[in-house]
Amino acid sequence: MTAVRLPQGLPRRLPVRQVLCLLPLVLVLVVAAEHWSVLAEGFAHLRSAEWPWLVAAAGATCLTWVAAAVTRQGAVMQRLPRRRLLATQFAAGAANHLLPTGFGASAVNLRFMTVCGVPLARSSAALALYMLAEAITRVGLLLVLLLTFPDALRLGSLIPSWAAGPLLFAAAGAVCVAVAAVLLVRRLRTAVFSFLRTALGEARSVHTRPTRALALWGGSLAFPALQAAGLAAVGEALSLPVPPVHMAVAYLAATLAVAAVPTPGGIGSVEAALILALVAAGGPVAVATAVVLAYRIITVWLPLVPGALTLGALVRLKVI
Repeated sequence: MTAVRLPQGLPRRLPVRQVLCLLPLVLVLVVAAEHWSVLAEGFAHLRSAEWPWLVAAAGATCLTWVAAAVTRQGAVMQRLPRRRLLATQFAAGAANHLLPTGFGASAVNLRFMTVCGVPLARSSAALALYMLAEAITRVGLLLVLLLTFPDALRLGSLIPSWAAGPLLFAAAGAVCVAVAAVLLVRRLRTAVFSFLRTALGEARSVHTRPTRALALWGGSLAFPALQAAGLAAVGEALSLPVPPVHMAVAYLAATLAVAAVPTPGGIGSVEAALILALVAAGGPVAVATAVVLAYRIITVWLPLVPGALTLGALVRLKVI
């Protein structure tokens, strides 16, 4: 029997990792093409802004990646490599804007921790602990600011009185359905309870180490505070007639309102919620729109290409 030889030069297998390296950049180009008019308008507003405040906003944005890295380390007992952890948070930010909110960053960080040798169960528990701490501190910070500055936000202009009841009813119904599913479906109940045991054990271990607990809660508090400070800085750059603290309250309220909307990076939903919140805080519609567009340029669009390139490099280097 004559042996059949494959032609020389043909690849023997699909270069999956090389394709994955280029995929984030391709997705960036697709998303940018879909939102080109928003990008053009945002850059136009940046040209008329006061640059020192824009630099402050960019600095606050960069510090959010540091805060995220500190929080991620605080959520897991095993020591993670600092430089790779920080680079991963930068890349996770890009992934978060290319996939439904929270999914991209979660997937990147879960993969990073497992590559670092953290078992999958503990990695998942650390991820859940991070998300819980971030949610608690964000809600807590908003409540403290609302109690301190009760006139910062006119909630009636955001949620009509007729909508409050249906919203509460829908939220209660969703909770009841979730609880019933866990209690009635045996496999789901077993998986959930097993995960909760692992998560509670990881949380207890983290809180026995003061440095880990401080990193977890301190980073979780710094993250939304820096995001809100960035919006306030852009508001000052474009002369939005709203006090900076009120802008921070508007940011926290808007981001909490859209947290359950599964859009890539909140693109579209975050802009609309931020504009409504800034108007509710007393800002004119035109200036509030300009502030939000400029803010999203600084925090989303400018870091997106380098973040995608970093993500591709981390995949190529097998860091994630």
